[in-house]
Amino acid sequence: QVQLVESGGGLVQPGGSLRLSCVASGSIFSFNFMGWYRQVPGKQRDLVAGIHSRGIATYADSVKGRFTISRDNAKNTVYLQMNSLKPEDTAVYYCRLAQLGAEYWGQGTQVTVSS
Repeated sequence: QVQLVESGGGLVQPGGSLRLSCVASGSIFSFNFMGWYRQVPGKQRDLVAGIHSRGIATYADSVKGRFTISRDNAKNTVYLQMNSLKPEDTAVYYCRLAQLGAEYWGQGTQVTVSS
């Protein structure tokens, strides 16, 4: 079994920054994908950024140049550095891990961008 615990969400003003962290524990294999997704009420959960264990990253167009995803394989942790935040970035952010045909989700952390 795999558990994911997110942290780092909160309230920030437009133009500000936040850093999200997600720690994975349990049966973690060396080859996997970890990503951050976000969801607002009434809409689907969308990929924000993802990164493979070998370091290949992908981003949604809406966050390119503002968000940076990184990971520390030794700590089974993935980070999302969010800069130049906009009100439209407001959402619940979820961490996901995919390995060996299975996927796991964290409980989510709220990010609110508002003045």
